[in-house]
Amino acid sequence: MSDHSDITIQASARTVLSVDAMGGDKGPAPVVAGISRSAAKNPDIRFILHGPRAELERLVARRKPLAGRVEIRDAEGVVTMDAKPSHVMRHGKGTSMWSAVESVRNGEATVAVSCGNTGALMALSMVRLRKLPGVNRPAIACLWPSRSETGFNVMLDVGADIRADADDLLQYALMGASYARNGLDLKTPRIGLLNVGTEEHKGRAELKAAHDLIANAAARNQFDFVGFVEGGDIPSDKVDVIVTDGFTGNVALKTAEGTAKLISDLLRKAFKFSPLSRIAALLAYTSMRRFSKRIDPRRVNGGVFLGLNGTVVKSHGSADATGVSAAVKLAFQLAQSGFSERLAARVASAAMSGQDAPKELREGDKKT
Repeated sequence: MSDHSDITIQASARTVLSVDAMGGDKGPAPVVAGISRSAAKNPDIRFILHGPRAELERLVARRKPLAGRVEIRDAEGVVTMDAKPSHVMRHGKGTSMWSAVESVRNGEATVAVSCGNTGALMALSMVRLRKLPGVNRPAIACLWPSRSETGFNVMLDVGADIRADADDLLQYALMGASYARNGLDLKTPRIGLLNVGTEEHKGRAELKAAHDLIANAAARNQFDFVGFVEGGDIPSDKVDVIVTDGFTGNVALKTAEGTAKLISDLLRKAFKFSPLSRIAALLAYTSMRRFSKRIDPRRVNGGVFLGLNGTVVKSHGSADATGVSAAVKLAFQLAQSGFSERLAARVASAAMSGQDAPKELREGDKKT
């Protein structure tokens, strides 16, 4: 979950992003509008856009910032939100989602972005990009608004797999630490393991086992382990990375998004209640606009698939132009940081040496 507006990435050469134009609930129009917003703000972005050529050419032609910066790959098929991942794997070769992932696999683009079916996108990404050696279960990581100095915490897994054993949770901690270094510029991230309480005797057996594994790996992998954390600590300033299984993480994510929308709706109704409240709304307009922007789910957009030979950013299916632009910005930042290569080096080193990453890789995991 993130607006990503406060994350600074070193400028580099032009970056090509592969974008699935057809996966979202609202069709290709908001996707094209979103990449146009990003293109207008950043001259270093180029796009490979996947979907029906005739329709995309018409939409792109209306957006001046995209002139000369988009290559359209014709793909007539669409992966629907109710499509089964197994069906997509057997029959999805002509879809825009398949084509978008394939561009990353072939090295034509650095990151793929899609608003499409999460299960299908993860299955397709795992088969076409393959898991990194040593990774059992890939994870989806999101940036969560918090009280920390960076303004965000990292949380994973938020929906790639409903199961996770102790070794999986340890891998999530290592991948989350790498994401925090490259995405939030944190030298020594603080890792917390989500549980029903902070006491060491609480929780399921795999959580207790993971607690010990992560604690033992902390010093060697240059992160601080703060132990168990509770749901109320997710947006706190006591932790930078929250590790959990995909079932719990996805429930927490969707609950937070629904709560943010509820708060926004209730505030809007409260300020319309009476003439005095309308006056109060005018006086508080600037502050309320800043607050609304901070909790706006459209700006809290972009989950990153971790543990694959390539980077994939999953945008909300209902994302509008603002949401798509936020996901594109995150993809661009990760591409320019060399995140995929650094994560692969860290996971490979940990797998070969019992989770003990050498100093040169710890240093290489940071931005240069």
